[in-house]
Amino acid sequence: MAVPVLLVLSYVFFQRGRFGGVVYEFTWDNFARAFSPTYRAVLVDSLVIAGAATVLALLIGYPVAYAIAMLPDRLRTIALVLVVIPFWTNFLVRTYAWIVLLSNEGLVNRSLERIGVIEDPLTLLYTRGAVVVGLVYAYLPLMILPLYASISKLDPELREAATNLGASRFKAFRTVTWPLTLPGVLTGCIFVFVPSLGNFIVPELLGGGKFVMVGNVVRDQFLKARDWPFGATLALVLIVVLVALFFVQSRVSRRLSTGGPS
Repeated sequence: MAVPVLLVLSYVFFQRGRFGGVVYEFTWDNFARAFSPTYRAVLVDSLVIAGAATVLALLIGYPVAYAIAMLPDRLRTIALVLVVIPFWTNFLVRTYAWIVLLSNEGLVNRSLERIGVIEDPLTLLYTRGAVVVGLVYAYLPLMILPLYASISKLDPELREAATNLGASRFKAFRTVTWPLTLPGVLTGCIFVFVPSLGNFIVPELLGGGKFVMVGNVVRDQFLKARDWPFGATLALVLIVVLVALFFVQSRVSRRLSTGGPS
C-alpha cells in the first residue's frame, strides 16, 4: 500500500509532460497552483459539503446507534445486518436509485403531488442538497457502526447513577453518555467526512456536474488532463486533511481515556 502512495506523492515535485505523464524536473509550481483562488474555492466548497454531510449523518446515526444498542441481543444482530446491507449493493446503482427518487417525475415529487402538498414538481435533483443527501446515504453505516460500538460499551449503571442523583435524562446524556461516547463520535465523523471529501460519483450524478469537489478535480487531472503531478498534489492535500483529523481524534480519545468526562 505504501509504495504506490509514495510513488504518487513523489509526483508533486515534478512537471507535466507536453503530452501528459511526468517530466522529472523539480518544481514548486504545483503547490502554488493548488492554493490558487480557483482551486482554493473548490476545496472550501468541498469542505462545506462534506461537513454538512457529516453533521447530518451524525444527527441521524447517533439516535439509530443508540436505539440499536438498547435492543436485545437477537434483535441487535438483525438491526446491524440491516445497517450493513446497503454495502452489499453496487455504489453506482445506489446512487442512480436516488436519481429515480429525486427527479421531477420521481417517487418523491409524485407522492407529494398526489397528497396535494405541491402542484408543480420541486427541483430536488442536481442541487447541493441532493449531493449532501447522496453522501449521507452512502456513508451513514460508517457513522452508525463506530457509534454503536462506543455506546454498547458504556456501562448503563453510570446513566442510572446520574438520574438517581437528580439529573434529568437530557443532563445525564449531556454529562455522561455524550462525553464517554465522544471517541466513537469522532471516529464516525472521520469515516464519513474523509470519503465524502474525496467522492466524485455523487457530485457528478446527483449534482449534475454543477458542484465540483476535490475528488472530481483529482480524477480529471489524472484521467482527462493527464496532469499527474497536479493531481498528486491535490491528493496530498486530502491526505494531509486525513492525517490532521486522525491526530485530533487520537488526542481527544487519549485525553478522555486519561481524564474522563468533565
